[in-house]
Amino acid sequence: MKNMNSELKILLVVIFFSLLVYIGVEPFAHSQMHKHVEGHNFVYDGTADIQEAKKEKKEAKKKFWAEVKKIAALKGDAQAGEATYAVCMGCHNGSGVPMGGVIPPNLDHAGALYDKNYLIALIKDPAMASNVDHVYKDTTMHPMGSIKSMITNDQDIANVVAYLKEKKSGEVTPQEAYIEACGRCHANRYVKWTQIGFVPKTKADIKTGQDPELLKFKEKVANAQIDLSKYLGKLPPDLSIIIRARSEHFLETFIEDPQSQLPGTAMPRVGLTKESFEKVMEYLEYSGDAKKPNRDSLGWKVILYFIIFTILAYLWKKQVWSKLH
Repeated sequence: MKNMNSELKILLVVIFFSLLVYIGVEPFAHSQMHKHVEGHNFVYDGTADIQEAKKEKKEAKKKFWAEVKKIAALKGDAQAGEATYAVCMGCHNGSGVPMGGVIPPNLDHAGALYDKNYLIALIKDPAMASNVDHVYKDTTMHPMGSIKSMITNDQDIANVVAYLKEKKSGEVTPQEAYIEACGRCHANRYVKWTQIGFVPKTKADIKTGQDPELLKFKEKVANAQIDLSKYLGKLPPDLSIIIRARSEHFLETFIEDPQSQLPGTAMPRVGLTKESFEKVMEYLEYSGDAKKPNRDSLGWKVILYFIIFTILAYLWKKQVWSKLH
């Protein structure tokens, strides 16, 4: 009985210090090594931009987002917006041709993926909306900057956004959310995704052992990556295992506002809604940790095994030691 009490005390001491390290020391160390960033729940009203802006840019940011708020209050006409949207089709046509270093996104699900205020801001001034105006001396130099001179009327902007929200919406799969929001810049080798699309399934030539179609595709990918590197300053990372490398909080705040976690980065704000972000995360989890559902379903069985094993080990120990007392 005395031995059992001693062992129980030792177990409690081990549990105490393990919990102290896990609950107290580790989070504290993490907080000292990494700054804490508060999220804004994917609300795009300029609050974060104004807080982060340098003194000389704060007034311009305040004015810009105040104008966005004013446009958001207007009642948009989707039918009229459809006619104005024709201007957008010159670039956003699904051709997959890089423009200014990046392939313009497909807008088939823009209304479902992106926040209304963000879409308004994006049409009004893409560089300001994306919070990368620090990269350009003149925001018209942004690859999408010309839209500022094409759609200038506040009502026209409200109409186009109403059209996107009404006609370019619908159900979006996690894969579609990832491709449209992230896939034009970030590859994902675990699902064979490149910046210009999925790696095609082809067959090698019997005589040469080479695959001409695959070689052509790889050449296109390489050229797209060169253009992208020039546009952003460096090639964006492959996101295959980002779900394991970073916490969900980091990814949420980074996607919501890249400047909050990496000041000065050329990565633009994407403008996702909370629901769209969750779908992107779902796809990243699928691509980077495909076995998670299997582990989750197996977890309770492992815990049950350890409980039964512990009980049996204790009964066996009790029986063995009973003969020695």
